[in-house]
Amino acid sequence: MKTDIQHPSSSLTRRLCGLLAVTAAFAAAAPAQAAWPDHPITMILSFPPAGATDILARAVGQKMSETLGQTVVVENRPGAGGNIGLNLASKAAPDGYTIYMAAVTNAAIAAAAYSPQPAHLVKTFVPVAAVGTVPHVLVVPNSTPATTVPQLISYLKAAPGKYNFASQGPGTLSHLESELFKTRAGVDIVHVPYKGSSQALPELISGSSAMMFDSIPGSLPLVKAGKLKMLAVASSKRVSSLPNLPTVQESGVPGFAAENLFGIAAPKGTPPAIVNQLAKAVEAAIATPSVRQALEAQGVELKYAPPEEFGKMIDQEFKTWAKVVETAKVKLD
Repeated sequence: MKTDIQHPSSSLTRRLCGLLAVTAAFAAAAPAQAAWPDHPITMILSFPPAGATDILARAVGQKMSETLGQTVVVENRPGAGGNIGLNLASKAAPDGYTIYMAAVTNAAIAAAAYSPQPAHLVKTFVPVAAVGTVPHVLVVPNSTPATTVPQLISYLKAAPGKYNFASQGPGTLSHLESELFKTRAGVDIVHVPYKGSSQALPELISGSSAMMFDSIPGSLPLVKAGKLKMLAVASSKRVSSLPNLPTVQESGVPGFAAENLFGIAAPKGTPPAIVNQLAKAVEAAIATPSVRQALEAQGVELKYAPPEEFGKMIDQEFKTWAKVVETAKVKLD
């Protein structure tokens, strides 16, 4: 009699094949997970069109679109010293489809000047990448007799309380720079806030206000058109695009310096892998020769920094401007 004896290994092989077949069937039935990003990304900013933040966001966003393979849509949400846009961005799902073009210095000022808000750039966001700085300049109407900072100070001191200064809004860098200028230069001048440069500059041109600190991209076209005069740059160093324009400190106002840091942030909880993809897209965008040439011609100082380094830069800005707000006794609600 012949007896068939099944080898143990052949039985195990059949069981494994069966298990693999079942696994494959389940895998085929499960929907494939879409790779990020598979639809457009929204970039929120806290200022209206035509200002420095908007110009920077659109230039960088367009090039990010090419790297990521999806459109980056810029959404302007101005108001409340930048808090409206900040709050809106913070409430978005942390999935990488909503990012925030942070005017870091403005956010630092607003955090110190306003009562605690639902959103906070440090507490409710994660840093993605630094983009660079957009120095502000001190501009005056072309009709103003002053052509230097000392002449402007003399002009303002001759009539205390008579003249106004325009700003991009309460609690913005544009506002606090003027408050710092008032303190350091010893002038008495009244604040008139607007919703961004696009509203403030026409009033400045008309002579309704005597001075304003504004971004180079926002003011330069009006200077070239003969409607405004630039007297000094607010940053601690001269800018490469305007090498003959002195700083406010060089012009005789000691202790005056205001940088203007910008970068991309995302709602807290955004996966690190997506943050890194976004950071690489930002790095590629600002390394593009056409972007660098166009933005640097307008006074933008482009400088990429990855998430961790950008986070340290944000922390420093918050510490610096908290002290300025406290010294100037600025409180807004």
